[in-house]
Amino acid sequence: MAKRKLNRRQRWRIEKIQAEKRERAQRRSEQLEDLVADDLGDEQTGIITAHFGQQVLVESPDGPNGKGKQLRRCHFRATLEQLVVGDRVIWQSPQSDGLGVVVAIDPRDNVLKRPDPYGNLKPVAANVDQMLVVFAPLPTPSSTLLDRYLVAAELSGIPATLVLNKADLIDEELRPFIDDMKAMYERLGYPVLELSAHDPAGLTPLHEALKGKTCVFVGQSGVGKSSLVNAVLPDAELDVGDLSANSGLGQHTTVTARLFHLPTGGELIDSPGIREFGLWHISEEELLHGYRELSELAGYCKFRNCSHRNEPGCAFLDAADSGAISEERLANFFQIADTLDEEGRDRYQ
Repeated sequence: MAKRKLNRRQRWRIEKIQAEKRERAQRRSEQLEDLVADDLGDEQTGIITAHFGQQVLVESPDGPNGKGKQLRRCHFRATLEQLVVGDRVIWQSPQSDGLGVVVAIDPRDNVLKRPDPYGNLKPVAANVDQMLVVFAPLPTPSSTLLDRYLVAAELSGIPATLVLNKADLIDEELRPFIDDMKAMYERLGYPVLELSAHDPAGLTPLHEALKGKTCVFVGQSGVGKSSLVNAVLPDAELDVGDLSANSGLGQHTTVTARLFHLPTGGELIDSPGIREFGLWHISEEELLHGYRELSELAGYCKFRNCSHRNEPGCAFLDAADSGAISEERLANFFQIADTLDEEGRDRYQ
């Protein structure tokens, strides 16, 4: 389906509607704060484990009287920046059984953002230790697409690991292509795991990669992200049911993002908003710094204003000619860079 192109008046109308919705939400938040202010107890720390639009679920390490973890659905102060799953927060529990209130947010180690349909960057997860970029033999993997995810990881300050799922589908014809692709990324320092979500015995490397870290899965449709989530979180559906019963959230509450605790240690953030990315919002200079090998060469060209396309003495072209960097990765950089303006125009027209 072709992207819908909006004229200036339509864009203005959409933004006006969005602003009105934000104002209404803020008024509701302020009214709710007034209602619960007298019922709040001491401040305590917690982490956002689910987001429900105007409310969040907060998990604290200690429940009442130090008895285990506490889960509490909370309102948040209207003056706070947008909260996301993974945020570490300060909150106050009500003395009754009502809603708690998030009153402050700790500084983030990093924040993962993606563009929304209106051209704004929307945070979708915070304090992520590792991005797992999933690809598969089918659909045929594209290094250009993988590079897009890796650029997003580099610019967000999040270490990335490549996960080749459905390894059982690799035949003799595909094997050389897959091995060359794996080698290209391994030379850059990106770990590559080869496995199948349907082979529990072969998932040990994935469990080890997840252990003790807060991770997210990303990747194009059809590569088996959901199967991997189910493989590492076999009781995820049970956890959701228990959560609803224990916290009184109700079975029909729409959840846009969730943080799950892994049986082997660590956490997994799962949200549709962090599975796919667009890069239209960045500049070519930012894109360059998303390619770790090109970032190291920046500033070594003969001409300060080098476009890196065909100038003599270009450090990028010389490195590719000598084999010091991958010609394929450099070609991907040019291809993505040449489409940044086009992607932006498609968003705003």
